[in-house]
Amino acid sequence: MSDTMKALVYSGPEKIAIQDVPLPKIVEPDDAIVRVTTSTICGTDIHIWHGGMPEVAPGRIIGHEFVGEVVEVGPAVRNNKVGDKVAVSCVTQCGECFYCVRGVYSHCTTGSWIFGYMIDGCQAEYVRVPHANLGMFTIPDGLTEEDVLFVGDILSTGYFGAENAKIEPGDTIAVMGCGPVGMCGMTTARLWGPSKIIAVDINQERLDFAVKQGIADVGVNPSYCDPVQTIRDMTAGRGADRTIEANGFKATYDMAIDAVRPGGNVSFIGVFEKPQELAMNTLWIKNITISMGLVNANRIPELIKLIQAGKIDTNFLITHRAPLNDIVKGYDIFGGKKEGCLKWVVTPYQK
Repeated sequence: MSDTMKALVYSGPEKIAIQDVPLPKIVEPDDAIVRVTTSTICGTDIHIWHGGMPEVAPGRIIGHEFVGEVVEVGPAVRNNKVGDKVAVSCVTQCGECFYCVRGVYSHCTTGSWIFGYMIDGCQAEYVRVPHANLGMFTIPDGLTEEDVLFVGDILSTGYFGAENAKIEPGDTIAVMGCGPVGMCGMTTARLWGPSKIIAVDINQERLDFAVKQGIADVGVNPSYCDPVQTIRDMTAGRGADRTIEANGFKATYDMAIDAVRPGGNVSFIGVFEKPQELAMNTLWIKNITISMGLVNANRIPELIKLIQAGKIDTNFLITHRAPLNDIVKGYDIFGGKKEGCLKWVVTPYQK
C-alpha cells in the first residue's frame, strides 16, 4: 500500500488543488483513521477557499462533513472497531476540558477543534479522527451513508439554530437564508411544532423548492417586497416569534433582527466574514434574545434516531455527486450557486 493519498489542499486564497499527501497516522491513543467513503463541500469550505478565514494555514486539507469506514483505531478507542461504518462530527471534543464539561464542545481546548480548519479535513481518501470515542457514531443497519451524511455538520447546525431559537408550539419562524444550512434549520424547526415557517431568500428557485419539499410554508423574496413588513403582515403586525439567520450577510443579519417581534428570539448560525452593527439605541427596548455560535454537534445520536424513525429526511438536498477527482469543479459550481446546486457530494477518488 502506498504511503500517500489524494487530498484537496488549500494553498492560499483562491488556491486549491488535489495533491499527493502523506497518509494520516494514529497520534493519540483515542485516535481513529477513517477511510472517507462519502463527503461534501460546505459553505465554510467556500469561505476558506476565498480567504475569508485567514486562520486556516496554507497546506491544510479542507473538508469537515463526511462518513466513512474505520480502518485503524488507537488502543483507547472503545466505541468503534475496524470495519465499522461511521458518521463523524465536524467538531472534535475531548469531553474533559473546561468547555467540554460545560457542554460547549465546539470550544474544546485540546487544539483539535474542527476538521479542515485547525486540523486536516475529509476531502481526502483518509482522515485522522481525534477523540474518536466522542466524535464517531455507527451508522445503523437500514440507513445509507447519504441518509446520515449531514448529521456531522449542516443538520446539526440547523438543529443548533432551531434549539437556540427556543421555538414553542404554534410559533411563526422566519429563516433568513435558503441554502443547505437554512433548509436544515427549517427541517429541524418542525420538530418543535411551529404553526408557520417562512423562508427568506433572493433565490426564488430555492424558495420554491423549500415550499415544494414542505420544509417551509411560504417563501418571501426580498427582491420583490419588503421582507420585514411582509413578515409583520403575516403575524398581525408583530413580527416572527423566532428568526434564524443562516447566511452570514449584512442584509440577512439586519432582517433577522428587524423581523423578530418584541420578546422574541434571534438565532445566528451563519458564518460572518465582516463585523456587523447592533443598533442598541433602538433594540434595547425590544426585549429580544440574541444567540449565536459554532455548532456543538452533540445531537448526532438523536438526529440519527430521528432519521431512522422517518421524522427527518435530508436526502432532497443532494443535487450533485462526483468523485474527489472533480472536487475543484464542485467548488466552482457549489460556491457559485450554479446548476441549482444545493449539496455537492464527493465520492471516493477514482484511480
